[in-house]
Amino acid sequence: MSVRWTYAFLDRPAAVAGRAGDFWTAATGTGLSEPSGDEGEFSVLAAEGADGCVGLQRIRAGAGGAHLDFSVDDIAEFAEEALRLGAETVAEREGLRVLRSPTGQLFCAVVWQGESVRPPVVHGSRLDQVCLDVPPSAFETEVAFWGRLLADWDSAPGSLPGFHVVKPPAGLPVRILLQRVAEERPVSAHPDLACADIEVVRARHEGLGAVFVAAFDHWTVMRDPTGGVYCLTGRDPETGGLPRGPG
Repeated sequence: MSVRWTYAFLDRPAAVAGRAGDFWTAATGTGLSEPSGDEGEFSVLAAEGADGCVGLQRIRAGAGGAHLDFSVDDIAEFAEEALRLGAETVAEREGLRVLRSPTGQLFCAVVWQGESVRPPVVHGSRLDQVCLDVPPSAFETEVAFWGRLLADWDSAPGSLPGFHVVKPPAGLPVRILLQRVAEERPVSAHPDLACADIEVVRARHEGLGAVFVAAFDHWTVMRDPTGGVYCLTGRDPETGGLPRGPG
């Protein structure tokens, strides 16, 4: 079983999805595809000459967040392995299986449509990561689940305590970061951008309507114009890894 492509989906309430689309297409240098799905709830952010790897889902209820889509050859096989590892099925229809991880994070299995060309770096940044914010009681369970489900990915502790990276094979555009949060609360997710210069990207995003929330040593927390949280991280936007030190 192998994953052929990955998507980071931004989940936004239907009432503000249009504003979210305007911001994220401008921030990523993309255009928004025609809606798909039974209720036109899905759109993909695609750059000319490349395949989309970021999507926008219009949701009926809740504040929104983010989730991962895994494009595979055999949805049933992928879902069967996820269920064996402790996931559960939330919904199923042709070409789509919605699943929930053992501690509550939604994700989807979809049919691979031949995607293979990664979008380029735009204005020194690239949206290339979904961060799962996991409470302490669930962290080890969630780390084990993703490492086993994505067995051909590189699953390893991050550079800081409380972080764990699940990095895909070369060519796949979205990776996973698990972050152990301090408080006990439901698992959630948000997108991360790799930035050559966080301050430059922050200024550009603020010009597009985003709002600064907080700054840490290696990342800055932002809110998009609809209130959705995301992070600007100090990683190489070409490789997704930490920048090399001098020498």
